[in-house]
This record gives sequence, C-alpha cells and structure tokens, in this order.
Amino acid sequence: MSGKHYKGPEVSCCIKYFIFGFNVIFWFLGIAFLGIGLWAWNEKGVLSNISSITDLGGFDPVWLFLVVGGVMFILGFAGCIGALRENTFLLKFFSVFLGIIFFLELTAGVLAFVFKDWIKDQLYFFINNNIRAYRDDIDLQNLIDFTQEYWQCCGAFGADDWNLNIYFNCTDSNASRERCGVPFSCCTKDPAEDVINTQCGYDARQKPEVDQQIVIYTKGCVPQFEKWLQDNLTIVAGIFIGIALLQIFGICLAQNLVSDIESVRASW
Repeated sequence: MSGKHYKGPEVSCCIKYFIFGFNVIFWFLGIAFLGIGLWAWNEKGVLSNISSITDLGGFDPVWLFLVVGGVMFILGFAGCIGALRENTFLLKFFSVFLGIIFFLELTAGVLAFVFKDWIKDQLYFFINNNIRAYRDDIDLQNLIDFTQEYWQCCGAFGADDWNLNIYFNCTDSNASRERCGVPFSCCTKDPAEDVINTQCGYDARQKPEVDQQIVIYTKGCVPQFEKWLQDNLTIVAGIFIGIALLQIFGICLAQNLVSDIESVRASW
C-alpha cells in the first residue's frame, strides 16, 4: 500500500463560519428589536389588551421594530444554525427568503419611480391620517415631532394641515388651548434657548402668513422630503446599492455552502 488516501470534496470552513458569524449579529439584533417592540407595547398596555392594537387611528411606530426584528431574527436564525449544523434546508430557506426580500425591494423601487405621483398622494394621505391621531399615541407623537424637526417642516403640505387634528383645528367649537396652533416641533428654533418651549406654537396660525414664517416652519413635510432626497440622492442610492450587493453576496455564499455540503454527502 502506498499510504496515500483519497481526499474527497470538503465543506469550506471559511464560507461556513463567515455565514455563521455574520448571521449571529443579525440574530441578536433581531432579538433586540423584538424586545424593544414588545417592551414598548407592554408600557402602553397593549400586551394586556391585544384588542387595543386596532384602536390607534394612525401608524404605530412599534410595528417597525416588530416587523424588522422578526425578519432579522428569522434570517439570522436560518443562516446561523444552517451554517453551523450544515443544514441544507435552513440554508436554502435563508437564500430564498433573502432573495424574496431583494425582489420586493427591487419591485418597490421600480414602482416608486414609475408611480411617483401616486406615491406622493399616498404619502400625503399617510401623513394627514397620522396628524389626526397625533395625541392618541406617544410613540406616533414622537415620530411626527422628530420628522418635523429634522426636515424643518409642518404638516404634509403646510401648517394648515393641522386643522385635521381636533386639538389644533381653528373651528369655533374647538375649546382647546392649542386651537389654531401647531405642535412645538413646527416652531423655528432659537439657538439661545436651552429648554424647549412646548407652547411656542400656540395661536401661530392666527397670525398673518408673513409673521407665521418667523415663528413656525411653513413648508410641508412632503416637499421637504422630496428636496432632501434630491440633495442626498447619491448617498441614498449608494446605501440601497450597498444593501442589494450584500443580499446578493449572502445568497451566493449560502448557495455555495449548500453545493459544498451536498457534494460531500454525495461522496460518502
């Protein structure tokens, strides 16, 4: 006997542990997002009364944490355990699930470009629907305030959109102290102020338009968002291309590992 042994196909340890390590991060991030979402619902009493999920007229930002966390948890689990245990079913599920997400993102991007006017109308409807529910949920309120402060805007297309809210509308029957006003996040910021004046928007829309521009932002969030996109188009496009390449890279690695595992098992 020559002492030489036949060396059959082997599973690439580099690919295997790269997929494992990368997905461990996703797995734990998914758990963290889910934990934050469930904690937020528990603080709002949603977990003790599940039917209250439908009570909010606007968008509950907690859904973002739950949906993103759920997707990351499922992907991370399938990729992590699939690579570690060399489970071809989980690895195929990982690559198919990642492929579906990539296809949905690509479809959404094409539809957003083709039907941009429709998307603009839906965005207007979405913002106004949430303006109505501004005081109904603290998370939604914080999201709207952050949006208006970040993009220096007020309402969907202008400050008068706050007439849709029962606390801020200008009707004679409105007894609220916030009548004909806007939230503090619509107010122009004074750099000298260290403490936020939450009453700065009171009676703001009762003033002439020239005076309004001194006190509050008069541009709507939809046109301001469009302007932000145009100004940061290269960065936004770069981020989306980077995410797409990572997804394609992940699919290719998973398929490579599946091929290696099946080759090794076929040689037994």
